Amino acid sequence: MQTLASALRAWSPREVHPGDALGTLQAQWPQIVGEEVAANTRPAEITRDALVIVTRSSAWSQQLTFLSERVLRAIQERTADCAIRTLRFRVGRVQPARTFAPARRRTASPRAESRSSAAAPADPAPTLEAAIERFRVDVAGTQRAQAAAGWKLCARCGARTQNAAGSLCVPCENAQAQERERHVARLLFEAPWLGYEGIAPLVPGLRRHAYEAVRLALLRRWKDTLERIRREPRRRPSTRERSIASSYVLLKTELDPDKIAPVVVRNLLGDELHDIFYGSDDS
Repeated sequence: MQTLASALRAWSPREVHPGDALGTLQAQWPQIVGEEVAANTRPAEITRDALVIVTRSSAWSQQLTFLSERVLRAIQERTADCAIRTLRFRVGRVQPARTFAPARRRTASPRAESRSSAAAPADPAPTLEAAIERFRVDVAGTQRAQAAAGWKLCARCGARTQNAAGSLCVPCENAQAQERERHVARLLFEAPWLGYEGIAPLVPGLRRHAYEAVRLALLRRWKDTLERIRREPRRRPSTRERSIASSYVLLKTELDPDKIAPVVVRNLLGDELHDIFYGSDDS
């Protein structure tokens, strides 16, 4: 009968949860940066759009800082759904790399094909500079393989992508969509009467369904804000909260400001909120 210790030593996770970006990077780190670089570094955390990489020494941090763009491209090419834009390095403890069983794939990527051609892993590099140079050559080889396989250059960040739907890679498409949503949200707050027809010419690439998604999200958020104000009738609303109330009415009715009667405002906000913002006298 196998002992518990033997079973634990033989165990390795078979997959990483698709929503865990850091776990995905940690599992694929040797494939992303190469065995030698992975043995001396580890992805530690993701802070907003930055990946923090712990290195074994300041020399490793310094050398990889010079190669940040290459490392970043290797990360984006390997994990297309990971919206990492910058890298940060710090010296710390680097645990020995663990072996993760590769997930099954229907087709092999150019990187996988280039790696599978080697019958055995290369001998360890004798120096740090040699290891970095090997990583540089590996990235260049991967890029050549991707180009030969028909991968395109992202028009925004320059990384190669298999995204056939457009000229951007998936992370850049996501970033562009977020920027578009922020632009629409700002316009709806400042000029909610414009509607889709008025905002679409100001936001390139905006589609009706994306506009409606932003509009509904704003209405829900503003309604929550107004509800909090209603529960605190003695507190004087701020200038921004007054603007939210006005924008909420305009966006909810989708009418021009000069076409909204006081009774419409009272019906939408309710008596309590109406009196908080405009007083009890409709005139």
